[in-house]
Amino acid sequence: MAITAADVNKLRQETGAGMMDCKKALTEADGDFEKAKEILRKQGQKIADKRADNATAEGIVLAHVSPDGATGRVIALACETEPVSKVADFQNLAMAVMSTAVATDAADKAALLATPQADGRPLQDHITDLMGKIGEKIDVASYEIVSADKVVSYIHSNGKLGVLVGLVNTNGTDVTEVGKDIAMQIAAMKPVALDKDGVDATIVEREIEIGKEQARQEGKPEAMLERIAMGKLNKFYKDNTLLNQEFVKDSSLTISQLLEKTSKGLTVSAFKRVAIG
Repeated sequence: MAITAADVNKLRQETGAGMMDCKKALTEADGDFEKAKEILRKQGQKIADKRADNATAEGIVLAHVSPDGATGRVIALACETEPVSKVADFQNLAMAVMSTAVATDAADKAALLATPQADGRPLQDHITDLMGKIGEKIDVASYEIVSADKVVSYIHSNGKLGVLVGLVNTNGTDVTEVGKDIAMQIAAMKPVALDKDGVDATIVEREIEIGKEQARQEGKPEAMLERIAMGKLNKFYKDNTLLNQEFVKDSSLTISQLLEKTSKGLTVSAFKRVAIG
């Protein structure tokens, strides 16, 4: 059957696919709209399969904090190239991913991607559809949640880095400003954990071995290596765990001391740092 411009435009409006892709799909489907939509979806899946191993070093990070300030979410929608990260379809998809996370209270990435959208299909299918339209890999690279007495979010100016900070024992104090300061500290200083108890055992072992080897290279006696390595490990904790880091705006205070100065007992219960690239 003849494929009219109106038919092509209708399919384009319904799917968001390009005019030529819509015309080819309708031609292949002999004018059947549902078959044409399925052809377009398969096109997206082919691109997804073909580009599965491609690096996604561009994209956008979004954060959302609930009206009561007690729950924060951060998502990173990643793509391959910067121009794609700027197009409206990609930006709208990122907002749709966040809206879905908030509306459904999705517990993790798997649950988020499986959430049915208005058409009954899961969110992942809509991501795959956009891959078919744009022609490169798109992925929800990160989805993190923080719950606390007060959650503060921060998105860096490049739109590719986001932080959530959970504060507890607020005691009615407005901790928004200090929360923002700490979020920016996390963005800049990349702590690996809240304090030394949260540092992964493999990292601790690695730092001890590095400390021993450095001391050995400096000609220190074998009997002293363990003590020297532990001293270096303590320095590692000071530099790389949030509560022990020096506050970048006032090096006379650690983050722990800053919190205590703001309100007695105030501390950070959790944080998430999400970055693309």
